[in-house]
Amino acid sequence: MSNRRTIVRAGVAADTRPRRFARGRSAFPGDEIVVLHPIASGWVHHRVCLPWRRASSGAPESSAPRNCSGRWIIRYLAAILLSVAALHPARGQTAAGQSVDAALAYFNQPLMARADKLIADAIANGQCPGAVLLVGRGDAILYEKAYGNRALLPKPEAMTADTVFDIASLSKPVGTAASIMLLSERGLLNVDAPVAKYLPAFGANGKEMITVADLLLHRSGMMPDNEMADYSDGPKPAMEKILALAPTWPPGSRFAYSDVNYIVLGELVRAVDGRPLDVFAREELFRPLGMSDTSYNAAESLKPRCAPTGQRDGHWMRGEVHDPRSHALGGVAGHAGIFSTAEDLSRFCRMIVNGGQLNGVRVLKESTIARMTRPREIPGGAHRTYGFDVDTPFAGIRGERFEQGSTFGHTGFTGTAFWIDPTNRCYFILLTNSVHPTGKGDVRALRHQVATVVAEALLGSTPEGGFASATNSSAAGSNGPTTSRGTGGPPMSSPDRKETWASRPSHEVLTGIDILKRDNFQQLAGRKIGLITNQTGRDREGNRTADLLAGAKDVKLVKLFSPEHGINGVLDEKIGDSLDAKTGLKVFSLYGKSQKPTPEMLEGIDTLVFDIQDVGARFYTYITTVGLCMQSAAEHKIRFIVLDRPNPNTGLVADGPLADKAHEGFTAFGPLPLVHGMTVGELARFYNTEFKVNCDLQVIPLENWRRRMWWDETGLMWINPSPNLRNPTAALLYPAICLLESSNVSVGRGTDQPFEELGAPWIDGKKLAAALNEANLPGLRFVPITFEPTTSKFAKQKCEGVYIEVTNRNAFEPARAGVAIAWELKTLFGEKFQSPRVANMLQNASAAAALDAAKDPAQVPVAWQTDIESFRAARERHLVYP
Repeated sequence: MSNRRTIVRAGVAADTRPRRFARGRSAFPGDEIVVLHPIASGWVHHRVCLPWRRASSGAPESSAPRNCSGRWIIRYLAAILLSVAALHPARGQTAAGQSVDAALAYFNQPLMARADKLIADAIANGQCPGAVLLVGRGDAILYEKAYGNRALLPKPEAMTADTVFDIASLSKPVGTAASIMLLSERGLLNVDAPVAKYLPAFGANGKEMITVADLLLHRSGMMPDNEMADYSDGPKPAMEKILALAPTWPPGSRFAYSDVNYIVLGELVRAVDGRPLDVFAREELFRPLGMSDTSYNAAESLKPRCAPTGQRDGHWMRGEVHDPRSHALGGVAGHAGIFSTAEDLSRFCRMIVNGGQLNGVRVLKESTIARMTRPREIPGGAHRTYGFDVDTPFAGIRGERFEQGSTFGHTGFTGTAFWIDPTNRCYFILLTNSVHPTGKGDVRALRHQVATVVAEALLGSTPEGGFASATNSSAAGSNGPTTSRGTGGPPMSSPDRKETWASRPSHEVLTGIDILKRDNFQQLAGRKIGLITNQTGRDREGNRTADLLAGAKDVKLVKLFSPEHGINGVLDEKIGDSLDAKTGLKVFSLYGKSQKPTPEMLEGIDTLVFDIQDVGARFYTYITTVGLCMQSAAEHKIRFIVLDRPNPNTGLVADGPLADKAHEGFTAFGPLPLVHGMTVGELARFYNTEFKVNCDLQVIPLENWRRRMWWDETGLMWINPSPNLRNPTAALLYPAICLLESSNVSVGRGTDQPFEELGAPWIDGKKLAAALNEANLPGLRFVPITFEPTTSKFAKQKCEGVYIEVTNRNAFEPARAGVAIAWELKTLFGEKFQSPRVANMLQNASAAAALDAAKDPAQVPVAWQTDIESFRAARERHLVYP
């Protein structure tokens, strides 16, 4: 397991730490080289893996990649150029890239200058003497910087990144809660059991039924702090008095943040395990995580690096806990007492976002982390997790951009704080000693401001077109309305790989029709509806949108319209008008004599409603039907409503050549790229402004959908949107493989696996698979196969080709994969492959010329780079969802 870290310090220097290289060698085969490049909008990192070549003996042998002196170098340099250009306009979670990984990796480092200024101003205003800020995503530290001084008295000392801080109440999650969860995981305690089961002395004075969870969530009814007089006789008598305290409020009746709760939890660790809290945490948590500078009661060797807090008995507290109750208990207590550094705390945060492990060492089970970090409602309607704050009045550190309800963290009285976003696997740590030197420092406002800047650098600003309903959920405590108000006009203000616990949605995704149904169709009240739909127009329960609208009160469903493949989505031919068997309504075909609603079709209608599942590709004709119907709505001054649905391939990939004027038509409504990275509702907003459709547009938005979600993370039923897209994998591969559709290559139509395989009678499958695997297309592997289509191209003829295995969907680059496959077919099979016909689906003359002339497929995307940058910038203005 690699321990590589990429660290950007103070926004200037990169510290890349792969394995040590032998003198005279730049890299080992199989090593991953990490190269960072400064650009105007941030730092971009590129990873280049040197391949292995097997010698005849079967042992790995070092070699340069294929044609290292030319082709590989071109690929590498082109990749750098393209990635830099592609990421330039991106904005964090709303960013678009050539792959999901590329979009999610973006970090707007120049924006961190705002955080620098905020901290510098706070120091100048006396709010704190200095600070350390660290920002990370996954296992990468993206930003780390020290500011000001760690000491002002008795003499000034400059702050350093390795300064050791008294982290105060951060001790609660880092030491105590994590220890409790580990004991629970091992079956030594049950968090839902009464504390008295394990600490009998606690089971008195009305505390008999207080559970471990009650203490973790601060709902036990215990007072915030007991009197200091209780500690005057030493630690043991003090603990006896604490355990004998009576609740101040009925247990479970209110939320009251209480140090007493966590003091009891710290003692519970000792009672259950036998080891004191500090020993247990060191041996079971800190040491396995490599937190070498973290401990209760800082060691003498660390004290020179410790940030002093206040004075006690005439001396500066340095490595001596500031909290008086923890100090009275010998510096080891469940509520405070840990000393740590920003880098050590980053290890803890990385363990959390990695689901309980770090650098191959598992500290907690993934299921334990899920339990520990799940938001739980507490009295008063706010939420906490077992150890972390979520949205209580103390959660100002969350700032304005980290999502309410799914992110969490904690603060400490001495001026420390961290916040974690598990969905996006990122976090930040802000450590100050604001209690130094006078105890009058205050960093509450600073925390909030810095959190907002950091989140915007990681995730981008809240989408300008965002709907309040896009973030509604009971757990999120949304400030937005509970009913949806779609819009096509001015933006509305918003008050949100392998699947892991952190990426699973905590609430089911609701589509536009689900929202209409929930709201009793009030958005359509009094309207005369023409519904554009097919078999995908269904709610979560499987009810057809047509049937729901036909039965809705105060709504009159007048006519139905069907796109390509018909109302039931099963036809591969031109389609005539028909009758819908269930509603008895006439179905007008928009894939027959007319592709656009005519004045006669629109008679008696004042509103067109669109509810069809898209797959995110330019030439998928449903999105042309959207545009043409919007044009008809504008021409006839009727309202157009889109019931939004998820993009099944996330909303993060926008790439490929834009259709030029000569290719615009039914498979290219306008200058769109190969994949657009939007939902159909967002695309309609884009059309309305960028393509100047200017209809009366309303979008009924999704709820609980996030741009990074894949289809299987939505909880929605997959319904084939067209006959040959039979599963989400086919939909993922469709934009790349469909580039070959007009050539003499079968893309699997007439087989059981359309768009997951390709071939032709003239292809050597083994040769093609070997070449494509050697090309190392991100996220894909290729297996030689034979197949015989029953219909369509090469019907009843034996074809050789490849089956396409998706090994990493986040890394998959549809545009680059499509042109690379076409390039390999041309290179291997020459004139047998009708390569000029690929231009019919590329739909861009410059890209087609680049493909024809390229000596390496990595050169081709240069042809569309300027255009895709412009498209991404325009796209940003119309996004609804974070």
